[in-house]
Amino acid sequence: MSTRGAHPQLSFSPATDTLESVGEVEALRRVFPRLPDARAALLGPGDDSAVIAAPDARFVVTTDMMIHGPDFRLAWSTPHDLGWKAAVTNLADVAAMGATPSALVVAIAAPLHTPVATLEGIADGLHDACAELAPDTGVVGGDLSVSNTLTLAVTAFGDLDGRPPVVRSGARPGDTVAVAGDLGRAGAGIRLLFDQATTPGAPEAQERHPDAERAPHLDAVGERHPDAELGRAVRAAHPAIVDAQLAPASPLAAGVAAARAGATAMLDVSDGLVLDAGRIAAASGCSIDFSHAAIEAEAAALAAVDAVVGAQARDFVLCGGEDHALLATFTAGSELPPGFRAIGVVRERADGHPLVTVGGEAYVKPGGWDPFTDWNGAAG
Repeated sequence: MSTRGAHPQLSFSPATDTLESVGEVEALRRVFPRLPDARAALLGPGDDSAVIAAPDARFVVTTDMMIHGPDFRLAWSTPHDLGWKAAVTNLADVAAMGATPSALVVAIAAPLHTPVATLEGIADGLHDACAELAPDTGVVGGDLSVSNTLTLAVTAFGDLDGRPPVVRSGARPGDTVAVAGDLGRAGAGIRLLFDQATTPGAPEAQERHPDAERAPHLDAVGERHPDAELGRAVRAAHPAIVDAQLAPASPLAAGVAAARAGATAMLDVSDGLVLDAGRIAAASGCSIDFSHAAIEAEAAALAAVDAVVGAQARDFVLCGGEDHALLATFTAGSELPPGFRAIGVVRERADGHPLVTVGGEAYVKPGGWDPFTDWNGAAG
């Protein structure tokens, strides 16, 4: 008879408990009460599947992963940050379709020595992000497993409320290009963290612990990583831009407002304004020209938030990424919904013409988020 997973005469200590010491059942028992409830859930966590109401008879669905290394660093992000960002990055994709977020499914794979308190912090972040940005949205299920690398995978659902989805391919020449939300803050924040909160030559977790699967995983909450203290200091000195990177606040309600106002195309600006605008242009067979004056105004607004941004403000606005603003196009002359501001126009695209221009000129500097090229596997 197998005793795998059995814990006879268990003695729990919440301050020091890890996934290995308490097991899956106890860990989930502590996490579930912290998760947000979903109004659309007809049946929530506890069965093999959840049941979610779909009044429209359709629903939108999206998924996204966050992996320690290419997507976040435990030295900089708190568990609450991770839960918050995991929610927002998915809910923003739902909002970008013009849908109302309704439910999340969350799967986590974590090292055995991850403190249960870390999972509780992630759950609190999921709860608070939903409560503040998408009320009535909650977690209806998920999974918990073990891995040498902390990984969060979230699937989000949304209700179209009888409206057609707002897709990327609907922009037409003459449409106004508008944005809701901040531009450039998150990109400036991550650049600042890498510039000021990394210790050259600092030993990483795997180097400190050759037998990482059995040794205490010091980076489970990041507190003892060499860069943790630096990260906290940078965040305290520059909260507006660092918070925008580690715990972004997307204007989710603006997605539904844009759909109701007749948006012709829309997406979530997660990889950079130029890169994401190019996706609308490519899908729609058009080009997008950002107003030089509008981009300069966005850069000035960013520089006013934190002087450390300096002369790079324009580049952060155009290619910073991860602000999770909403970029949309609207029929020329139509009134923009609250929260949106005009920053450009959709043009006809001739052969060989760039997908995206600024003041009629191509923006040639590299930029935008690409995990396959930007990931430094040695970073903790």
